[in-house]
Amino acid sequence: MKKHIVYIYFIFLAIATGLNSCIEDPDVEVNTNQGNFETLWKIIDTRYCYLDYKNINWDSIHTIYSDKFDSDTEELDFFNIMSDMLAELKDGHVNLYSDFDISRYWKWFTDSLSNFNHDIVYSDQYLGDDYHIAGGMNYDKIDNNKIGYVYYDDFSNTFTTSNMIYIFNYFKDCDGLIIDVRENGGGYIDQAEELASYFFTEETLTGYIQHKIGDGHCDFSNPVEIKTPANKYAQWKKPVAVIANRKSYSATNSFISRMKIAPNATIVGDKSGGGGGLPFSSEIPNGWLVRFSACPMYDANMQHIEWGIDPDIKVDLDSTDVANGYDTLIETAIAEIEKMK
Repeated sequence: MKKHIVYIYFIFLAIATGLNSCIEDPDVEVNTNQGNFETLWKIIDTRYCYLDYKNINWDSIHTIYSDKFDSDTEELDFFNIMSDMLAELKDGHVNLYSDFDISRYWKWFTDSLSNFNHDIVYSDQYLGDDYHIAGGMNYDKIDNNKIGYVYYDDFSNTFTTSNMIYIFNYFKDCDGLIIDVRENGGGYIDQAEELASYFFTEETLTGYIQHKIGDGHCDFSNPVEIKTPANKYAQWKKPVAVIANRKSYSATNSFISRMKIAPNATIVGDKSGGGGGLPFSSEIPNGWLVRFSACPMYDANMQHIEWGIDPDIKVDLDSTDVANGYDTLIETAIAEIEKMK
């Protein structure tokens, strides 16, 4: 928790020093369509962390979108134009908040296969109706009680070490464990670190983070190490398979990145959704808030995780399996655990 507070403190300092005077043209009134546009554009230009990585010509975006409105453009239309401009970033962490709407970019998962069928996961083949719940995790034994299965759909649902001890004890006679984080759009990044810590036997370097130190697109600090600790009170040392799909985003993406190098762990399913930038929010003159990726995060090999984490075993839901009531990804995870055993 503390190290993430430090990161956010650095972000706050970087942003606070640069956003008080975003509009440099003294002839532009601040709280006008033009003034709000210039402020929003400048915030992204100086504080968004992926412009160069994504090869986005933000100056060209300014030229294109400055011609799409004028002083008479209605508020809703202006909001939609600004939302379209932000969508050019192709980032699910970028949102514009007003009193009447929230912009969002969803193509990071809507253009991909879902690879998840809720009805099958909660059928008698897997969780059924009588599953257990602890800290937002739904869990039970599957495959004739040989495999422990946990479905966790939201890193905003907090859990404790006590929860994990009970879960691990329930699965103590199982050959291995499946952690299914499909459709998990993220939440608290510290919870991602906490969950990963139960699968490491020693503190391990699992990534890096940088923060902006200037207005230039590439003005970043030196990389700061992110380490995943080994939990002192509970550890799972048998095989574990993590199942992901494209909707495994943000904090979930961070969890998968950590688990990619955890002992006895295998990532199964689809590439995760990404969302590697630590988000921050700022305000434009009319009171709208913009959230954006402010700090790039990397894996242990200093590779960006913004576009997602590749699985160790790529597999999609098979229509024949679905018709027969089976989840191809879960069955693949079971088979992999049996091989690891």
